[in-house]
Amino acid sequence: MDKVKIGFVGVGFMGQVAHLRNYAVLPECEVVAVCELREELGRKVAARYGVPRVCTDHVHMLEAEELDGIVAAQPFTRHATLVPDLLRAGVPVFIEKPLAASVQAAERIVEAVEQSGTWLMVGYHKRSDPAVSWAKEEIGRLKASGEIGPMRYVRILMPAGDWIAGGSAGLIRTDEKAPALPADPPAPDMDADTYRAYVEFVNYYIHQINLMRYVLGELYAVTYADPSGVVLAVQSESGVPGVIEMSPYETSVAWQESVLVAFKRGYVRIELPAPLASNRPGTVEVMKDTGDGATPQTISPQLPWVHAMRCQAERFVRAIRGEEPPPCEAAEALEDLRMARDYIRMLRT
Repeated sequence: MDKVKIGFVGVGFMGQVAHLRNYAVLPECEVVAVCELREELGRKVAARYGVPRVCTDHVHMLEAEELDGIVAAQPFTRHATLVPDLLRAGVPVFIEKPLAASVQAAERIVEAVEQSGTWLMVGYHKRSDPAVSWAKEEIGRLKASGEIGPMRYVRILMPAGDWIAGGSAGLIRTDEKAPALPADPPAPDMDADTYRAYVEFVNYYIHQINLMRYVLGELYAVTYADPSGVVLAVQSESGVPGVIEMSPYETSVAWQESVLVAFKRGYVRIELPAPLASNRPGTVEVMKDTGDGATPQTISPQLPWVHAMRCQAERFVRAIRGEEPPPCEAAEALEDLRMARDYIRMLRT
């Protein structure tokens, strides 16, 4: 395949700073079209990034361009309305997390994917951070070798903080108001207050719900919901306990998200950067204390100076080219929404 031809549906805040600026510099792809409801914004963004076609209607874009992939940075509360339309183009689609604002809406998307003959990648960018990629491989190796014993515990800490970290520099804005668009129907199995709580939870913490399963390497169930909304406890299929700590404290000028994967005689610890921080990977520390008189070891690999959003863009392009599978597809992202629903139900009973 020559350069992968990408079309963008939406170039607002996340469309620009999390996605377009990364695709625009990848030598393996070419952004050939931008669809943006705010016409002036679309023209200015296209001019900045050298995109030849600007549309205000995604149907027009799909008819006018032969695309290899679509990046749709849209509010997740309308994914079930928009994404099936995009899938009809028969090419891979990338969307931001979460898959939808309800399990029922997500199920409709998964059904549309199955009927489309293509695939949908959901933007869990933390899986593409160099630190997480390195740690995932090391966790798998330690589980297989047993050199520091079995996995015993996983802790994910996600305090609220400065998630932008200067990453919005250069954002193009206009005075245009975004038109009001219909949202997907609310979850039919939730009252209005519960649904609002659910949408807020998946907006802030679905990354951690997904990351928990990724580092465990297996499915898990929610076992406890702290009434204060700070602690979510889980247990994996093989019996490993875990917790997600949701903003037990807040920071104003920092981001302090971390993952601890504990084994009997050591651990793998990941520190993650702010989501929009540029050219900054996470860090990893591995401690091994095998006993029997051996000197305990602590290692920390030097990782490349590249951030998760850039790596995520590269992986979407490679997946389109058939060089690797997408990091997270629709069916798996549906499981995250089911876990979140279990948590909210437990929290509110």
